[in-house]
Amino acid sequence: MHAITISEPGGPEALVWEEVPEPVPAEGEVLVEVVAGAVNRADIMQRMGFYDPPPGASPYPGLECSGRIAALGPGVSGWAVGDEVCALLSGGGYAEKVAVPAGQLLPVPEGLDLKQAAALPEVVCTVWSNVFMISHLRPGETLLVHGGSSGIGTMAIQLAKAVGAKVAVTAGTKEKLDQCAELGADILINYREQDFVEEMERATDGTGADVILDNMGAKYLDRNVRTLAVNGRLAIIGLQGGVKGELNIGALLGKRAAISATSLRARPLGEKAAIVAAVREHVWPLIAAGHVRPVIDREIPMSDASAAHRVVEESGHIGKVLLVVG
Repeated sequence: MHAITISEPGGPEALVWEEVPEPVPAEGEVLVEVVAGAVNRADIMQRMGFYDPPPGASPYPGLECSGRIAALGPGVSGWAVGDEVCALLSGGGYAEKVAVPAGQLLPVPEGLDLKQAAALPEVVCTVWSNVFMISHLRPGETLLVHGGSSGIGTMAIQLAKAVGAKVAVTAGTKEKLDQCAELGADILINYREQDFVEEMERATDGTGADVILDNMGAKYLDRNVRTLAVNGRLAIIGLQGGVKGELNIGALLGKRAAISATSLRARPLGEKAAIVAAVREHVWPLIAAGHVRPVIDREIPMSDASAAHRVVEESGHIGKVLLVVG
């Protein structure tokens, strides 16, 4: 089979489509013949040498895919060869085949085709685990999403609106903000021209955001805390703005607020399986009913993954960039 390999860290040109050994499903795993994958920021970090796969994971990039089950490993039940699935991965999605723990499989949701399903697992599991399972966003509360036009952002807007929350977003262009508005965002903030702390204070009459989903890390830490409502929750899922920031603990105490910082990739199998099960229970019906959908910017052949990485790094896309096999 073929896969995207990284011989040494570097730019997009470091991604090479070449022949590699086919994976063999271990106990509790299935082998998926990949139809499509999707690009995530974590893939770019791995390519640059900053985010190695967890021990035992595939060395190839790719944290989600869709395809058909080609073989079952020992001890797998509930799935059959030929089933159309999408999957949350620890790595290996940039390949023609990948071995996946059975607990990280999802059926293709009703109303979507097999390629579209590749845009779902990583973003839906990230949003559902952080915004709902950890931060407990409730109907009537306000969610602030940084990077509202990203794959994560476009999914967070839709899920928050589906449960009756109010949504604020930041993005860098009018086009991106307009797309967020079409998905249901109520408060639109251009971070290049506006201060999100001031805009959130004005839009919420000084109350602030009950939950903030943050992909920036250090750069936004102080302003995020100032933007939180009393009893607010800040969920940090990315470090695009750096890893070290100064935290005003007094402000945090004064608001009785909480900060969580999580990554999905390195979580134990049991935790991932629990998240996947929750997504199947709560999100898949919303997709089937047409309330939630993946936002896909474009499809690029997987063999040309370097081009897809350039698109994502330039941040000109809205939603997800898919990698299609064949």
